[in-house]
Amino acid sequence: MDSDTARSPSPKTHCGEPEPDADACRVLPCMDAVVKVFCVHTEPNFSLPWQQSRQYSSFGSGVIIGGRRVLTNAHCVEHHTQVKLKRRDSDTKFLATVLAMGRECDIALLTVCDDEFWEGVSPVEFGALPALQDAVTVVGYPIGGDTISVTSGVVSRIQTLQYFLTSELLGLQIDAAINYGNSGGPAFNDRGKCVGIAFQKDTSDDTDNIGYVIPTPDITHFIEDYEKSGEYTGFPELGIKWQKMENPDLRKAMGMKRDQKGVYVKRVEPTTPASGCLQPSDIILSFDGVDIGNDGTVPFRQGERIGFSFLVSKKYTGDKALVKVMRDSEIHEFEITLATPKKLIPGHLKGMPPSYYIVAGFVFAAVSVPYLRSEYGKNYEYDVPAKLLVKHFHAMAESCDEQLVVISQVLAADINIGYEDISNSQVVSFNGQPVKNLKNLVTMVETCKDKFFKFGLEFGQIVILETKSAKAATQDILTARCIPSAVSDDLKA
Repeated sequence: MDSDTARSPSPKTHCGEPEPDADACRVLPCMDAVVKVFCVHTEPNFSLPWQQSRQYSSFGSGVIIGGRRVLTNAHCVEHHTQVKLKRRDSDTKFLATVLAMGRECDIALLTVCDDEFWEGVSPVEFGALPALQDAVTVVGYPIGGDTISVTSGVVSRIQTLQYFLTSELLGLQIDAAINYGNSGGPAFNDRGKCVGIAFQKDTSDDTDNIGYVIPTPDITHFIEDYEKSGEYTGFPELGIKWQKMENPDLRKAMGMKRDQKGVYVKRVEPTTPASGCLQPSDIILSFDGVDIGNDGTVPFRQGERIGFSFLVSKKYTGDKALVKVMRDSEIHEFEITLATPKKLIPGHLKGMPPSYYIVAGFVFAAVSVPYLRSEYGKNYEYDVPAKLLVKHFHAMAESCDEQLVVISQVLAADINIGYEDISNSQVVSFNGQPVKNLKNLVTMVETCKDKFFKFGLEFGQIVILETKSAKAATQDILTARCIPSAVSDDLKA
């Protein structure tokens, strides 16, 4: 054996075991900060909102960071009834408290009150965003194992990913194995610093070993957002629907010069501050001084480009941004306050139970993505009625309190004979008055129960239902009104 490749005998530790090599030393100390997350969930039943689904248990991974806090995925603790954490070197499970949860970025922040949990543990340090082909090590507790698991790979892609419905944030694609239970576990670089946390893998039949990691820029944004305001306020959006300007005829029609590049504004969210500045048919040329390409990308790092939504996601709710646009061949600059737009069909209810209203057997509910999943399953996009699906993907809320109200179902009773088959039909108006939201509908119905009810449905049918009186109707059929304390603003008069 050549002298320059020969190795000296491994030194002994105080236990008589050989010390790990240099590479292992850089990673192993960080593993003590990895914890197993145990959660008991009790999800609302959105199809039968007066009930709750049967509770179930799940497990995931987490990592201890500074400030006596633990980082994990939001989906690991969503609708939690109880959360417990167990350290690698302990046989005790400690009760945890959820401090903040960001469903758009799939990050949650936990803490433990028991001082014993924090004894002798060092929080991980965050590393910089890795480069392509940098080595990463994913640590966690996949497939229900009680001992820690380590998988290795490299960063194969860095891009903006769709985390939650329409949310586009920075993400890392890696080829290290990520399985159920790895969620929330850290990904370390070769110096033992955390460069992200695992959150999902690609389960397509035509892919292999593709996993995704939430990188440190998103994590630090979440933490700083929480520290600034005491709660998670979200990643802001510019509030527009846009399209690429790669077609030369389109560019010519819009009066763009050869050296001008940008994206075309199709629509502007009415509930965002941008609606007071930007207009459809505007061409956004730059964001905060960074020129936007015709394909919607901006310079990222040397030799790389990334979607310009990355620049927006770096901001905080309430921050201002300078947007340069071309309108009617003239250049304008606007200082726009960034915010989170109100979705007509929200992606979640921030962990709150659903609100509902029952009168004369008609069950009224506000539509949300959890409601659609409850009604039509995980792949609801294929089964939802076309009119609801169009509103889900394309309609915009005109005001911050607007809701899409539907007759979820009709509970059979003598008073509603002939209407039992109505389900998931939008309520357009009541007695000729537009229905703005569920609270608005409740107010109108409660004031005239002894009169005729008129419900304008999305397919144009008018339902006329005569009640005897408010008292008689209550006696004859089920009349209920749910005002959970957590969502009382939704319905209280």
